Amino acid sequence: MKKISFLTILIFLLSFTSFSQTKKLTIEEAVAGQWRELFPEQLSGVQPFGENNFTYVKDYKQIFQINQATGEDKEIANSDQINEALVLISAEKIPYFPYWDYSWKSESVMEFTFKNVKYEFDNNTKKIITKNDLPENAENIKASDANSFIAYTIDNNLYFNDNKGKSVQITFDENPGIVNGNGYTHRQEFGITEGSFWSPSGYFIAFYKKDETMVTDYPLVDVSTRIATLKNSKYPMIGEKSEEVKLGVYNLKTAQTTFMDVTDFTAERYLTSITWSPDEMSVYIGVLNREQNHLIMNEYNAQSGKYVKTLYEEKNPRYVEPEHQLYFVKNQTDKFITFSERDGYDHLYLYNTEGELISQLTKGNWVVTSFLGFDQKGENIFFEGTKDSPIETHTYILNLKSKVITNLTIEKGTHKTVISKSGKFIFDSYSSNEIPNNNKIVDSKGTTIKTLLSAKNPLADYKLGKSTTGTIKAADGKTDLYYRMITPPDFDPNKKYPVIVYVYGGPHAQLVNNEWVNGGLWNYYMAQKAYVVFTVDGRGSANRGFDFESIIHRQCGVEESKDQMKGVEFLKSLPYIDKNRIGVHGWSYGGFMTTTLMTDYADVFKVGVAGGPVIDWKYYEVMYGERYMDTPEENAEGFENTSLLSKAEKLQGRLLMIHGYIDPVVVPQNSLDFIRSCIKSNTDIDYFLYPESEHNMAGKTRIHLMKKVTRYFDDYLCPECKK
Repeated sequence: MKKISFLTILIFLLSFTSFSQTKKLTIEEAVAGQWRELFPEQLSGVQPFGENNFTYVKDYKQIFQINQATGEDKEIANSDQINEALVLISAEKIPYFPYWDYSWKSESVMEFTFKNVKYEFDNNTKKIITKNDLPENAENIKASDANSFIAYTIDNNLYFNDNKGKSVQITFDENPGIVNGNGYTHRQEFGITEGSFWSPSGYFIAFYKKDETMVTDYPLVDVSTRIATLKNSKYPMIGEKSEEVKLGVYNLKTAQTTFMDVTDFTAERYLTSITWSPDEMSVYIGVLNREQNHLIMNEYNAQSGKYVKTLYEEKNPRYVEPEHQLYFVKNQTDKFITFSERDGYDHLYLYNTEGELISQLTKGNWVVTSFLGFDQKGENIFFEGTKDSPIETHTYILNLKSKVITNLTIEKGTHKTVISKSGKFIFDSYSSNEIPNNNKIVDSKGTTIKTLLSAKNPLADYKLGKSTTGTIKAADGKTDLYYRMITPPDFDPNKKYPVIVYVYGGPHAQLVNNEWVNGGLWNYYMAQKAYVVFTVDGRGSANRGFDFESIIHRQCGVEESKDQMKGVEFLKSLPYIDKNRIGVHGWSYGGFMTTTLMTDYADVFKVGVAGGPVIDWKYYEVMYGERYMDTPEENAEGFENTSLLSKAEKLQGRLLMIHGYIDPVVVPQNSLDFIRSCIKSNTDIDYFLYPESEHNMAGKTRIHLMKKVTRYFDDYLCPECKK
């Protein structure tokens, strides 16, 4: 055999390493790879187990227990064992274990759902002890934690199955305009994701009953049929008739339904923050007027439906936005915790059931983003928030007596945690701009017990651009705005680079965060093609306090655009930015912002791609639209100033507008009417419809979409970037 010198081997290895670090993203990887093959390794399906431990699922098959004391793990169940148990009861085998939908009822009994069938599996005997079949067309599925009963809807009616699989119909409305138990109530504003609410014992169900018969039918067209089919969608537009909602309570033992006697405001009020009292005697409802500037938190007798008392009220000349239930203090049934922005930031407040404020638990120029629960004794609470940084999420523990707050997740980045049932241990999963993913166990003092996983960089073989974050001043000259900028690989500060400004700009969204691949791989793909990709979270975006977000009130697009232009001003100050080649892209509110920038600042932006854009707020829905804009009658000047229909004549650059033809969120009338305005003003625009798509697009359609967006920028902003 011919000998190979050490030098030859070294040269080969170095050349291989060099090659491996110049791999380029494909558009398919950039769109879908972030969530598949290029997603960092992680422990999936982490659930509390016993008092102090956790379980996770490996390879969709094996369930491992993590011992909190040692951090060691061991397999305690797997899909083969579960399938053997399923065969014994003549049930269908599962091809994989649904790690996203399982939990432990006890240390021996695990429940999981597969294809609308809920199972309880005894891990000691390795047998299925309960099988609860739901109809294939069941939706809005909600299981009771107390007794494994399951509520669900079929069409517009509500049902439940007991733990023996017996189905009971609760509502019997034949008119499809009367909708029961549906999570799409109030168009899922105000934090609403569910339409039914089990009582603590599992023998009562509170549920929404929505009457939308008076709401206008909006025509959407299904072109997949031989002759196009009309698909009407109930769409309450700003200023028009809205739905009317009641809250019913169904007694499983008596089969009787009682509706809560809500009399505040008009029938078009909103019912939010639905909460059962621990003793099941009361239901609490946040009643919000249609104008969304007056909240009344009421208690109702769950058996009679009668009003009991008002606990507190909140008013704000702009708006009040309740998004959370009440959280009763563990082992103290007369005290609860609630969210409020009354001091300008989302914070936690402790009340008693007489409606007396006991104390404000958190305060400061930061926000609590979610409530995670109590420890076993009810002495401490866990929550997520931005106390350490506006662009990071951490988990904190707060002692209810001392009010002392401790950060349990001290590493910089964005953290997601699971709390053990005792509250003594926390599973922490986090990432940052530099860290793909770390999983570890910490105790309730924030001390690391053991690091379970330090994920390798799945993009190590790719030559990506550099992502940096920083701050600039808003248009008010004093507020800090966070930006992210991705520069191309092999960046040369002596060259001039075209820019794509990626924008959203509206409430309930924050694009700049300290997390892995922040902004998504498509941004890095475009940087790979020699674009600088820039994003700034201007005033109007989330997690910076009420004044910051509500600056848009009655003037959507105005202040946000000023802040985006401060971002452009910053870009133009950089010597490597081509000032004549600035593009902009965004979807939904970002599509609205893209079109606004392309018209109000037509001499700045050469190319834009606006997806699913709101064009005139009079075409948007009541709940969101009236919160931020009021009605056309109340705010005629604001609607006129923010409408893009009158601005089509100002368009100078190349604008591609994209819409889903059956979009029930931002209806296609928005973009179609803008085209009509372009025709009237003899303004050129490019337009593309996705005939079978709604507001968001996934799978192959999304890949097609992003190819089109990419090609548009390549064609009209940077032809040399096509390579």
